[in-house]
Amino acid sequence: MANIHDVARAAGVSISTVSYALSGKRSIAESTRRRVEEAARSLGYQPNAAGRMLAGTRTRILALTAPLREDTYAPAHMTFVLAVATAARRHDYDILLLTEDEATKGLRRVASSRLVDGIIVLDVSVHDERVALVRELGVPSALIGIPDDPDGLYCVDLDFEAAAALAVDRLADVGHRRIALVGHPQEIYDRGSNFPLRLRDGYLARMRERGLEPVVVTPDTSSPSVRAATAELFDGPDAPTALLLHCQESVQTTMLDLLRERGLSVPGDVSVVTVASTFDTTRLDPPLDVIPLLAPPSCEAAVDYLVRALEGDAAPRIELVAPEYRAFGSVAPAAAPALPATPVLPAAPATPATPAAPAT
Repeated sequence: MANIHDVARAAGVSISTVSYALSGKRSIAESTRRRVEEAARSLGYQPNAAGRMLAGTRTRILALTAPLREDTYAPAHMTFVLAVATAARRHDYDILLLTEDEATKGLRRVASSRLVDGIIVLDVSVHDERVALVRELGVPSALIGIPDDPDGLYCVDLDFEAAAALAVDRLADVGHRRIALVGHPQEIYDRGSNFPLRLRDGYLARMRERGLEPVVVTPDTSSPSVRAATAELFDGPDAPTALLLHCQESVQTTMLDLLRERGLSVPGDVSVVTVASTFDTTRLDPPLDVIPLLAPPSCEAAVDYLVRALEGDAAPRIELVAPEYRAFGSVAPAAAPALPATPVLPAAPATPATPAAPAT
């Protein structure tokens, strides 16, 4: 690999001139700067991170703190990690991924050593220990998710409350009155995970605004748990005519199988909408209407904010991504309730015939 000596030799200047030309720390004649930059490009030379830090310039690295918990749904999680990395590369930045124990200790270390220019916080919980840390570190930061105290922070996320309201409205507007939510495992809500709580609360609020009684079940990802939740919903006299699914793909697949097992068709007997899903719902059987949780809009917004913040041209705020409904045929109008049968009245007794008058 080319080093600074090679660049100096190729450009016909001293090592210090190469350093000044590439770091911008001192005024260099434009012709000399162009010669140094040309030599660096032709040799494929890149100043190392330590050198850039000593020179006071940017490292072109963003830290992404994305803890992998025991109940993390890896496919969705990695979709967001990839979207952040892709957005960063568009701005010529690389990503330093911090997971598990690195989520806090590693974050403090890379920030204090000036290894990164900015921080992106993924999978934010309601009471997230990383929020106080990014405030303390004073490094430009962007949160994908909204904590309980977002004051002075930039936060971006799907508008989960609006997504839940959109799903409820779509079903209620075609006559459904018994609309149940199949959510994530209960421990995710208990832990204070941000987006499941916001979507659940949005569902509860919209159902009550429409004068409807909410019903929520929270199975874990095992087949017996999903079967028990399905029985809880459909064994009673007030079975739902519509479902909102906000759960992992495996849970949705199992529930669709169990509906078929009960002789219920989608959408003939039960309408189904999956909300804030990161996977392709057209590959389910049947394909489901969806309000998708797309990683690029929020991840690109977070990276764009950091780039502007590093230029001194960004203000903290909450940015919500509007939900989008995609129809694939899993919603139908609710069947009208059967009218009571008209009772069949007994036939009236025959009236005796009037005897004919005698002939005169």
